[in-house]
Amino acid sequence: MSRGVLVTGASRGIGAAVARAFAEQGDRVAVHYGQSRGAAEKVLADLPGDGHLLVQADLADADAVRRAVDEAAEGLGGLDVLVNNAGVFLAHPPLTTSYDDWQRLWSQTIATNLTGAANATFCALPHLVSRGGGAVVNVSSRGAFRGEPECPAYGASKAGLNAFGQSMAQALAPHGIAVGTVAPGFVETDMAAEVLDGPRGDEVRGQSPTGRVARPEEVAAAVLWLASPEARFSTGTIIDVNGASYLR
Repeated sequence: MSRGVLVTGASRGIGAAVARAFAEQGDRVAVHYGQSRGAAEKVLADLPGDGHLLVQADLADADAVRRAVDEAAEGLGGLDVLVNNAGVFLAHPPLTTSYDDWQRLWSQTIATNLTGAANATFCALPHLVSRGGGAVVNVSSRGAFRGEPECPAYGASKAGLNAFGQSMAQALAPHGIAVGTVAPGFVETDMAAEVLDGPRGDEVRGQSPTGRVARPEEVAAAVLWLASPEARFSTGTIIDVNGASYLR
């Protein structure tokens, strides 16, 4: 049965791969973007099947989040799955960042990565409940566990997302809504290209005994499973997709 799926941050990287994975199995997908409309339009045009659409919102804007979720649900004919993938990674080393920049970058990171995902989930709940249940899948990070010394707000936001997902899993299970989380390490995306193609690239790939980093499609496969009916009893789970580069 075709489902309505909203994927935030779907204009590139992991989000684009997730959107494609759902579309390939016959689901209708709302491709969310923040600023990159051209890239989002290309993702949309490349999706197999029909019934897909674009939605735009700055996830740090609570009103825009509500509008985008409602627009996705209306355009898809209902909402069955929310994937909270959108996020920002803004470097702010603690010993070399000004206090003004520290405040600004922490606020921007938490507002997008954590509060934005929480608001999207809250706004999606009436739609999921009206369908008799569904799934929320959060895309977290290995950095939530091993730390992000150059970007501590990112690590903190993803740790918060893990805790938020597990709290929601307990709160929503009686309503037939499963909540799961995927925590990738480095992934072959535009966001990571500067590091992977630079002098640290071999060191980063060497963190995994596989000698490589994840492909976006591998992260998407984990998201797809967590959103499936077969994963309902795994609600609250956090799946690591990091090639054993960090074990906990």
